[in-house]
Amino acid sequence: MVEQDIKTPYFLIDEQKLIANLEIAKTLKERSGVKLVLALKCFSTWGVFDIIKPYLDGTTSSGPYEVKLGHETFGGETHAYSVGYCEEDVIEVAELCDKLIFNSQSQLEAHRHLVEGKASIGLRLNPGVSCAGQDLADPARRYSRLGVHKNQLKLENIDTIDGVMFHMNCENKSAASFVLLLDQLSEQFGEQLDKLEWVSLGGGVFFTWPGYDLDCLANGLTNFAQRHNVQLYLEPGEALITKTTDLVVTVVDVVDNEMQTAIVDSATEAHRLDTLIYDEPAAIEQANDAGDHQYIIGSCSCLAGDQFCVANFEQPLRIGQRLNILDSAGYTMVKLNWFNGLKMPSIYCKKSSGELKKLNEFGYQDFKRSLSQWRV
Repeated sequence: MVEQDIKTPYFLIDEQKLIANLEIAKTLKERSGVKLVLALKCFSTWGVFDIIKPYLDGTTSSGPYEVKLGHETFGGETHAYSVGYCEEDVIEVAELCDKLIFNSQSQLEAHRHLVEGKASIGLRLNPGVSCAGQDLADPARRYSRLGVHKNQLKLENIDTIDGVMFHMNCENKSAASFVLLLDQLSEQFGEQLDKLEWVSLGGGVFFTWPGYDLDCLANGLTNFAQRHNVQLYLEPGEALITKTTDLVVTVVDVVDNEMQTAIVDSATEAHRLDTLIYDEPAAIEQANDAGDHQYIIGSCSCLAGDQFCVANFEQPLRIGQRLNILDSAGYTMVKLNWFNGLKMPSIYCKKSSGELKKLNEFGYQDFKRSLSQWRV
């Protein structure tokens, strides 16, 4: 099979690019002693977990189904966290996970007895400081519901847990700023941290970004772990799969209304939702900023503002031409939906050998079944 034989739209995960990121993760572990658990909220395509497993220590979740998926398909340590658990979820999750982290003290106090003797218990703390470029993704934003603030923490609860989780970064590309946050954690919570066995520092640390100071990060993690005598965890997602995956689409029409728009057989609303949510234009492999031919790359959904980006090309785009929408793994496949009844992209992996392996494909019955299985 060659790529031209695959019907668009489809995701293409490149194994070699994935391994390159994972090798950086391996180096970080060796230099710092930190353990790494894959954040399934960012990337849950379990068909490539056999590539990732040798490099990581397990998975972390944000909901009960992710816990189950990590336990069944990845193994290693399974960390469970949710902003709000019901009792039924706690009972089920406690049987599958190694660590269960509660978001609030009320949840901890209500459900702790269901977890004791089964999993290590943790609590999310909110230090009120963060590094996040988008308010929507900032855990320290005003009125944040995520984690317990220092002035609300009941110190006696620290004596009943094994660890804590801080998640305070989103696409943080600066090791120095992250180390500064670690110092602030020690300043605020040092006395409590000294009583614990483990601390998860969450995700959003972009240690695979070109030019990232990995030594600075490793030294900061090592110093923090030694200062408080704890095992540290990071929960990478985007850092592991950045620049590994294209969403391949086909131009199906070109329309002109002051600017030319190339309409492709995909949609941000359905297939690349964060492009729309965060207003972050996509990048196109075939584009060239110096090109004379400018197009809006428009979706085929009916949402008026649904577009991937504006891009320049050296030659006019033609109907039937394929485009590669770059960096389409993180927070993308996990958010796919059936808006407009559009065809769902299939998922392929390009192995290091060059072989193309199908991981999943979807059809009309998947769309139909997602809406109803029985009539009233």
